[in-house]
Amino acid sequence: MSSSRPTIRDVARLAGVSHQTVSRVINRSNDVTPDTRDRVEAAIIELGYRPSAIARSMARGETHTLACISPNLTDYTFASIIEGAEQEARSQGYFLLSSSAGDARGFAALVEELVGHRRVDGLFIINPYADERHQLIPPNFPVVFVGAHSRGGPISSVCLDDEDVARTATRHLLERGHRRIALVTGPLAEDCSVDRRIGFIQSMQAAGLSFDESLVYEGDWSASSGRDALLTLAKHGNLPEAVFAQNDRMALGVLHAARELGLRVPEQLAVIGVDDMPLASYFDPPLTTMRQDMPRIGREAAHLLLEHIKNPQAALSHIKMPAELVVRQSTCKG
Repeated sequence: MSSSRPTIRDVARLAGVSHQTVSRVINRSNDVTPDTRDRVEAAIIELGYRPSAIARSMARGETHTLACISPNLTDYTFASIIEGAEQEARSQGYFLLSSSAGDARGFAALVEELVGHRRVDGLFIINPYADERHQLIPPNFPVVFVGAHSRGGPISSVCLDDEDVARTATRHLLERGHRRIALVTGPLAEDCSVDRRIGFIQSMQAAGLSFDESLVYEGDWSASSGRDALLTLAKHGNLPEAVFAQNDRMALGVLHAARELGLRVPEQLAVIGVDDMPLASYFDPPLTTMRQDMPRIGREAAHLLLEHIKNPQAALSHIKMPAELVVRQSTCKG
């Protein structure tokens, strides 16, 4: 016998059967005679053989592995969501694979590799509308969208309550006495950008103010696009009293441009963001923002995905998570 850890073939030799028969015994198949089962089980005990949990799962058509596909793995928001999802997956005995796809073509290749070859039991997708990837979802496979709605399709989703986030952020600026409020959005192909725009408009209209399209700038979530937004408004002589940037990185760019323009924050320009990224309290000045619990969003997404894996007939769920207003010096002098 082998001096290393015993294998299924060692068990087969000792029991005088094929390794396929040993596999059937391990997986509780009824297609084995009682005498053969007794010999195999005795050989397993004598050798101290321990079946591979992974191999057993794959024999049943399961991998106990989930996969997350994100536009990238460096963004703080995405990374925090994935961390939360991994915690939930591991607590339920599943592994989590994380991969990135920069475009729809890369996404399609990943789906084929992970789903087509049955390497995972379920898939959750962050920002499915960043491009055409939402059109490439595998049919009849457990999938959950993160950070976006399913837009009427048969897919569960978990996202921030983006309309309420924007309503709260805009009301805060209005309560500080600001009326000319600029909006720096993320890419408007993405649900969260659209929903935050809707919430902004709702709060402005509730205050009896008209929506001024000239004070809206479409960014790309980067700090440089936030900087470009304020500099563009200044170039056209259209400086606002306050800016609602739809994420903290664009808000940082707005703060940088304000310094370039010699504007005092918050006396001449108030700025609010979304996320409460770790460095937001160290911006100059510290940034007022809407704090979202990104690890919790990941945990909820993984929990929901596992429910669909364990019960394919489970009803669809669309979960919206709340955010918290965190007031700092970028909107309130203190």
